[in-house]
Amino acid sequence: MSLTRRLFSTALGAAPLAAAASAPLHWKAVRAQYRKDLFDDYLPFHEKYVVDQQYGGHHCTVTVKGELVSPAKTAWYEGRGTWVCSYLYNHFGREQRWLDTAARSIKLVEKSKPQGDGHWPKTLERDGTPSSPPDPEVYSDLFIAEGMAEFSKASGDKSYWDEAKQIVLKCVRRFDRPDYHPAIGQTYFGPDAPPFAGARVLGVWMVLVRATRQMLAMRADAELQKVSDRCIDAILHRHYNPRFQLLNELINHDMSRPANGYEKFCYAGHAVETLWMAMDEALRRKDHSLYDKLAAMFRRHCEVSLDRVYGGLFRNLRNVDTNDWTIDKTLFPQQEALIGCLMMIEQTGDAWARDFYTTLDQYTRAKFPMKDIGSPLWQVQGDRQVTRTPDMKRAENYHHPRFLMLNLQAAERLAQRSGRPLRSA
Repeated sequence: MSLTRRLFSTALGAAPLAAAASAPLHWKAVRAQYRKDLFDDYLPFHEKYVVDQQYGGHHCTVTVKGELVSPAKTAWYEGRGTWVCSYLYNHFGREQRWLDTAARSIKLVEKSKPQGDGHWPKTLERDGTPSSPPDPEVYSDLFIAEGMAEFSKASGDKSYWDEAKQIVLKCVRRFDRPDYHPAIGQTYFGPDAPPFAGARVLGVWMVLVRATRQMLAMRADAELQKVSDRCIDAILHRHYNPRFQLLNELINHDMSRPANGYEKFCYAGHAVETLWMAMDEALRRKDHSLYDKLAAMFRRHCEVSLDRVYGGLFRNLRNVDTNDWTIDKTLFPQQEALIGCLMMIEQTGDAWARDFYTTLDQYTRAKFPMKDIGSPLWQVQGDRQVTRTPDMKRAENYHHPRFLMLNLQAAERLAQRSGRPLRSA
């Protein structure tokens, strides 16, 4: 990068596009930073203010100081919280309190367990009793399944893995129905978005490929392998739009591309997240050819999403042809990209991933932590420049701790190998 370009970029408040290009990463220091973020900052707040010590489960609607805003809970966040606490127990010291927290979260959601092919209610009272009809989408159930599978490993009770499998297969049956009608258009475009009955949603394949990858790592299963294969095919060949080499968030139920404005729509935050998860599944399969294809797609989406004025990544590309982005900034795309970049560094020592990781890590740590207002939380959403929002009422209990845990583990492995990648590029 020329000096003029670097100064111009910095003057506008953006992280330079190639900050510290090719500079070495000191893995012991990276490891120490993630460990501090997780154990000194995130977990003490989470345990004190988010974990409901009276009824079990998780209070995610709290202020940056920890005051409870609403006692309501969601099946979605309970499943996620079960996974986080179980993963902590499985990989970071097997501390009984995390196993107990996961068990109490499962007990809470079991109060509203559906019968047959029914689905969990989206919202719950503080004690776990339902406070809404069954969720018309599959995300709540899939997060519960992911949590149960990880809990089965933590508790040694294989019945939870078996139950998780049945939940996954139930959700696939629901997703395969032509009347599956999520409110996804409204989510990304607002109340005037055209309805899209039967839409195939990249976000669903994303959660499915992650859940099945983790479950298959525990136990081989032909039915779940078939689901995983469908996910990879959908990502690589169905949602991928060769016209502009990006993933469409929404396609037709028959897996063809829509003929309306949805053909131009890419929810880039989901795409980046989906691709590192698919890369991880390729690694489980020891399929380097598949991994390399997905890694190239991951890089493409990261580069397209980059805000070249203020730094960081955008998430929502409403129209590829007119370059119509939602220009707010959310935390999760930054963290999902950092996970994928660190995976690429660990696997092949990829130079692009190293430079992109360095720049994005600097940007994310400069913009999202809220220590300047006395809180250990990281801001989950803001405007394009991530103006501080001290009135935030959301404690993130999944993306943030998952990011810290996965990247702490990757940094630990890299530190142990003195930064040597697992294979040549």
